[in-house]
Amino acid sequence: MKKQLLTLLALACTFAACAQDSHVILISIDGLRPEFYKDADWSMVNLRQAMKTGSYADGVTGVFPTVTYPSHTTMVTGVKPSKHGVYYNTPSEPLEVTGKWIWDYKTIKVPTIFSAAKEKGLKTASVFWPVSLGGPADYNIPEYWYLPKTKGGKRDMLNALNENSFPKGFFEEVQQNAIGKLEEIDFDGDYMGIDDNLSRASAYIIRKYKPSFLAVHLVAVDHFEHEEGRDGDKMRAALASVDRGIKAIMEAVEKAGIKDKTTFIVTGDHGFVDIHSSIAPNILLAQAGLYDPNNKNSWKAYFHASAGSSFLHLKDPTDTKTLEMVKLTLNKLNPAQKAMFDIKDRAALDAVGADPNAALALAPKHGFTFNGAATGDFIRPASGGTHGFFPDSKEIQTGFVVFGKGIKKGTVIPEMGLQDIAPLIARLLNIDFPSADGTLYPGLLSKE
Repeated sequence: MKKQLLTLLALACTFAACAQDSHVILISIDGLRPEFYKDADWSMVNLRQAMKTGSYADGVTGVFPTVTYPSHTTMVTGVKPSKHGVYYNTPSEPLEVTGKWIWDYKTIKVPTIFSAAKEKGLKTASVFWPVSLGGPADYNIPEYWYLPKTKGGKRDMLNALNENSFPKGFFEEVQQNAIGKLEEIDFDGDYMGIDDNLSRASAYIIRKYKPSFLAVHLVAVDHFEHEEGRDGDKMRAALASVDRGIKAIMEAVEKAGIKDKTTFIVTGDHGFVDIHSSIAPNILLAQAGLYDPNNKNSWKAYFHASAGSSFLHLKDPTDTKTLEMVKLTLNKLNPAQKAMFDIKDRAALDAVGADPNAALALAPKHGFTFNGAATGDFIRPASGGTHGFFPDSKEIQTGFVVFGKGIKKGTVIPEMGLQDIAPLIARLLNIDFPSADGTLYPGLLSKE
């Protein structure tokens, strides 16, 4: 009996040591598409080389809407928006659009990898991760900014990061030791340098603190896909730049002496679709007397635009009369207008785990997007690319590449979901994570 007890204690100690001695680096490339690493024409040399040592997915199906904040929250919770509570990038604001985003970690209603790792005593780090303000990471540079003080003014990100990174003084430490003194323009999405700075910050944290889990959000590729669409010179340059950033993070792991103990997951939040036209469904509500842009306190219904989707919110969720009026208004559109989008009823929204507060949603055909205007033309020109679409097409899928410790070489997952990433991270870190709904694919794991 004593011998068996000693064996069990030894196994427990080995398991604990394994948990402490494993590292996972989660790199999210905003707007990553599977062809970026599957096709050599896209110049992701470093990622393609690393991919040969590990596994990947042909496509990753996202959440609805396929936008950044709900998607990233699904990555670290393993559940869809209806459960984790981050439904959009920005809150629905029928009275006045303030410019606020859903920054606060407290919005998340379920455990995250960060909270589960903390319970196990593991160190974690978060670099520009969405919905991380006030989060539990031991080292945290949140994606956050102060809104302009005057209309038409500029946002203030540097002061926001200086004052809200954790621990106190951490953002200044990172600047002094890894990046150099920053100006506001250094976090301007119009320049690829933002990803260089985020990659260098991540590399410094890895070398200095060796966290068990680090998640970083790289953003420039998404910015230039919005500007140029699915292809363009700036977007290709941003992709090459982010690939260099991945290599810098990989080298930091090697310099830190933890290469053999580290797993890398490179993924994204959504794909992209080229657009030509934008639809303003709130104009229909205004015409029906359900929404008055000049007297918004009298609103009964409001469409919250989320790029390639628009969600109907009722002032009174039980107001079936207003809901039927909205449906009738949509039904009265001419055949050409009806052909521009599909109507997703509550059952369809439940099936994909979308906002439980929405009465219905509009999902446009590719080429169309939505805006929140309540005046002007119902359909207006648009250009570039966007996302937010219903997650049922290849174009809107994102990507997934995994390599390093514990990963089998050569596995290809035909299709997985964003919710499947958290269970994999939990397994690699040897932490319990029963709240996740995602699937753990054993075929990704080596037998070592």
